[in-house]
Amino acid sequence: FRTAAETAWRVLESGGSELDAVERGCGQCEIDQCDGSVGYGGSPDESGETTLDAMIMDGNTMEVGAVADLRRVKNAIGVARKVIEYTKHTLLVGESASLFAVRMGFPYEDLTTQKSLSLFSEWLNRSCQPNYWKVQCSDGNKTFDCSGLTSFPVLFSCGFNAKSAGSNKASKVCVLFSTVHCRRVGDSPIAGAGSYADSTAGGAAATGDGDIMMRFLPSYQAVEYMRMGTDPTVACQKVISRIQKYAPKFFGAIVCANTTGSYGAACNKIPGFTQFHFMVSNPLLSQPTEQVVDCI
Repeated sequence: FRTAAETAWRVLESGGSELDAVERGCGQCEIDQCDGSVGYGGSPDESGETTLDAMIMDGNTMEVGAVADLRRVKNAIGVARKVIEYTKHTLLVGESASLFAVRMGFPYEDLTTQKSLSLFSEWLNRSCQPNYWKVQCSDGNKTFDCSGLTSFPVLFSCGFNAKSAGSNKASKVCVLFSTVHCRRVGDSPIAGAGSYADSTAGGAAATGDGDIMMRFLPSYQAVEYMRMGTDPTVACQKVISRIQKYAPKFFGAIVCANTTGSYGAACNKIPGFTQFHFMVSNPLLSQPTEQVVDCI
């Protein structure tokens, strides 16, 4: 998501805070819809509605603001930021999150698009059950092929800022996520699952099958590995390997960065997913660049 990375980096270059940067970057992805996995018009739930999850975390104060099952409000990450600023809570959900958003000045907007309506219509016409059921497609007599209709909610990691090597500027690590989901809460608004930040150690953000990954708190675990001095790449690999023991076919990846500016990533190798692509920005680069790692 190059545009989102560019947006976030421009905020940092202009002197904006890390929280401002990740909020603006992720907000840009919500507007652009990125690859269709972020923001309005994403995969509809079993009633045809698109709802949103988002989380933002301050690695200095350890404050977290998150929303889940947010309805009729497009700027999910903006609402999550307001949870930090205006409440003592960590996570607001469903209609309560939407009502809070309106009180904060966010307008009600339709999150449905022609694409999401088409996905829902095709889903119904194929007699597919909601995609979180273990038996995905059946009319009671035979099973239907629903490939392409049951997709994992892919999360967007806006990234984190860490102190550059050789710099004396105090570092602050922030991570953020936003995603669509299917009438359930995935890992993206859960601190330690979808993302985690601690300015004394680093930050991590996970993406993929949130229903599997949230059981292992991969982002928290990766940060703890880095706290013990583990290289970010190795920390990412250790987290993926830990999940592999229980779910060898899971779809997922994680990005890690420590407070010296080192970073790394890892992903689980399955058919159709053998590499993971992510964006990197730092003062030595004229613009965000795409990095690729081979899955393990």
